[in-house]
Amino acid sequence: MVQVTLFLLVLSLALGAHGLSDKKCSLTGQWINDLGSTMKISAVNNHGDFSGSYLTAVTATTNTIEESPLQGSLQRRNQKGQPTFGFTVNWTFSDSVTVFTGQCFVDKNGKEVLKTMWLLRSHVDSIENDWKATRVGINIFTRVTSK
Repeated sequence: MVQVTLFLLVLSLALGAHGLSDKKCSLTGQWINDLGSTMKISAVNNHGDFSGSYLTAVTATTNTIEESPLQGSLQRRNQKGQPTFGFTVNWTFSDSVTVFTGQCFVDKNGKEVLKTMWLLRSHVDSIENDWKATRVGINIFTRVTSK
């Protein structure tokens, strides 16, 4: 009886893990991060290139926030369904640029999550002020679902 129970437990775990690994994470669509910033990513082409737009919810400037273009690349050699990627946002309302790098995951509930790290480079007037020109942070994005 114990052997049958153990066998059924191992079998159900294997089948459950197999079901989760079948879901692939896709960058295409609308995303929102933990700070309320949103982005839209268009289709990824055969080379892994994509574009889209980013609307930040936070800024250090007093300028009016505007939607800004993004350009990126997806690592196409990873066929495991949880790809790595990177993209750049060229802020239209300030003299700064941000680069993001991350990975698209499918969590244990089947939900797609983008885990990212970013570097924001702001303009400074002299090399002596270079020390304060780059900021670093992390963001977690979840897919925006239609209601």
